[in-house]
Amino acid sequence: MIGAIIGDIVGSRFEWDNIKSKDFKFLTYQCFPTDDSIMTLALAQAILVSKPDHSDLSKNAAECMQSIGRNYPDCGYGGGFYKWMFSDNPKPYNSYGNGAAMRVSAAGFAANSIEEAKDIAKKITEVTHNHPEGIKGAEAIAVAIYMAKTGSSLLEIRDYIDKNYYPMNFTLDGIRATYEFNETCQDTVPQALMAFFDSTDFEDAIRNAISIGGDSDTLAAICGGVAEAYYGVPLEIRRRALAFLDKRLFKILLEFENKYPPVMEKRVGDISLSVEHKTS
Repeated sequence: MIGAIIGDIVGSRFEWDNIKSKDFKFLTYQCFPTDDSIMTLALAQAILVSKPDHSDLSKNAAECMQSIGRNYPDCGYGGGFYKWMFSDNPKPYNSYGNGAAMRVSAAGFAANSIEEAKDIAKKITEVTHNHPEGIKGAEAIAVAIYMAKTGSSLLEIRDYIDKNYYPMNFTLDGIRATYEFNETCQDTVPQALMAFFDSTDFEDAIRNAISIGGDSDTLAAICGGVAEAYYGVPLEIRRRALAFLDKRLFKILLEFENKYPPVMEKRVGDISLSVEHKTS
């Protein structure tokens, strides 16, 4: 889950000032967590407080997104979600926006099977994004994260996504010159996944996602969750990113990681080994 947060923070300064290149400073003082990070952590909190059978997960998802999100009213919410968050009687509004996928990474890390990843993703998504394309986008990312964390190869994950969710019949180099800002799942999730499929390590995946332009923080957040599950997160990048979270958000992250340990990257000479980081 920290991978999605890192992607969001790194991409934050490029959302309205796209850079069509992988050559940029990774984390700078200009970076900040946006609604992508805040809602990712809100849904992590919902998973933590819900019953093992997820019977109360949708209710808790709505409550956690509202209770946590209202503390950050200026972090970049879309208009429809902003109204939902401050509503006294929040109802799903048939959205297929990419917010469904940007915030779902905790589902993949908490799941114990592909089917559970799908179930958790649907329950935490349909409280707002109940359009089939919204649920599809969230489900695809949760499944990709689950497969990555359980040892599937990059080609196996790509093949599953291609057959069950989105055709992976394009390249980043092929779309970079013409790709523009898009807030839909169907025109954000495949591109974010391709940034992962074309990567060589965690940082490279984030750089890929930002390099195509568009909704940079969300593309990188979506890509970052999958990249974390597959590669692990380098300790130095994690350390620098945590400095951007306030105490409330940091506490949720640690509570989630205590229950669902993240994958960290351990370097031995020139070799990178992914190992579980024990937080207890």
